[in-house]
Amino acid sequence: MWFFNFWKKRKEQDQEIIDPDMKYLIVGLGNIGAEYDSTRHNIGFEVVDYMAEEKGATFKPGTQGSTASIKHKGRTLILLKPSTYMNLSGKAVSYWLQKEKIKQENLVVIVDDLNLDFGRVRLRGKGSDGGHNGIKDINATIGQKYARVRVGIGDDFRKGQQVDFVLGKWSSEEKDKLPEIIKLASDMSKSYAAIGLAHTMSAFNS
Repeated sequence: MWFFNFWKKRKEQDQEIIDPDMKYLIVGLGNIGAEYDSTRHNIGFEVVDYMAEEKGATFKPGTQGSTASIKHKGRTLILLKPSTYMNLSGKAVSYWLQKEKIKQENLVVIVDDLNLDFGRVRLRGKGSDGGHNGIKDINATIGQKYARVRVGIGDDFRKGQQVDFVLGKWSSEEKDKLPEIIKLASDMSKSYAAIGLAHTMSAFNS
């Protein structure tokens, strides 16, 4: 009898571990390579780096991206930094959704957004690409119905200078405010996994 109870308990624990409803893919968009470190376009990388560091997790290189796994309120969060470069982000997202057997509604993509003022962070449950090449490729690959945490970087650039601005380094003033912004984006992503879209939007979006 004791063996049956032990086996039953172990089986229940295993089922909890692999329960697809409790597993999320959190993707930080960015470009690999030292030349892209600390650029506005790589804010997604910075957020998932923070999430991993906060839990003492480390990223391991794999197919089409590096991943780390953390726990939050009973959920398993797979953090992903695609290695495909921004314009092919959809390829990495699709691969890891399938590999980890994660449902699309359990996907969160963290992305820089020119259409939001610097410092604003917003959660959306679906939508168009808004001119962002990474989101454009993800939408073309898996569709638009997935959550995205949009981190505002502003649009303080002259006509024709958008690429230089997006791929440019943070100013010293921006760097001072980044820790607070990164933490907010992290908290928002974890909240989505814990309490869902509507409650997170109500708690965080202003």
